[in-house]
Amino acid sequence: MNSRSSDRRARVEQMRRAEQARERRSRILTLAVSGVVVAGLVGFGVFALSQEAEKKERREAQAKAPIADEKSWDAQTLDRNHVETPVDYPMKPPVGGDHSPVWMNCDGDVYREPVPAENAVHSLEHGAVWVTYGGKASDADVATLAAKVKKTPYSLMSPVPDQTGAITLSAWGKQLTVDGADDPRVDRFFTKYVQGPQTPERGAVCTGGVDRG
Repeated sequence: MNSRSSDRRARVEQMRRAEQARERRSRILTLAVSGVVVAGLVGFGVFALSQEAEKKERREAQAKAPIADEKSWDAQTLDRNHVETPVDYPMKPPVGGDHSPVWMNCDGDVYREPVPAENAVHSLEHGAVWVTYGGKASDADVATLAAKVKKTPYSLMSPVPDQTGAITLSAWGKQLTVDGADDPRVDRFFTKYVQGPQTPERGAVCTGGVDRG
């Protein structure tokens, strides 16, 4: 009897030890897998952050790069006085200078008739991009640009029938003329100059002004 009891206890002890060994192996395996997963997540996170940093650097570099055929005027030469009389601007459309005390609304406003340049220049002072078009612009291009302006705060659009180019984009001290709305420089101009570094009064409102739409 004692022999059988001893054998039974021995088997139970053997089974207990085997179970403990399995539990240890399971814990070790779990820790190993967890370590691999954590390392993978950390590695992916580092990779993702690196990729995002590279994208940001590329965007910043592109924003700083000059736009082909863009015209620039020294901001120091553009007066900013408020005047109540018409201004004879040296360029058409104007990109700065003395202007009306009241701005054109430029919260994605599309005007179907010409607007006073003096009011539009005040909008440029607030950081707006002013899209203008003449008789050379196609109806399709006008529609495409109007859709873009309508969804872009700090922008406005109006016809300037006697301007030289088909489509002109103006910001304070900056101007670009293109033949069509599909020109990739259009998006670059918006990205660079809507509330861009050229803005004399960045953050000033684009609503509550003149609305002739």
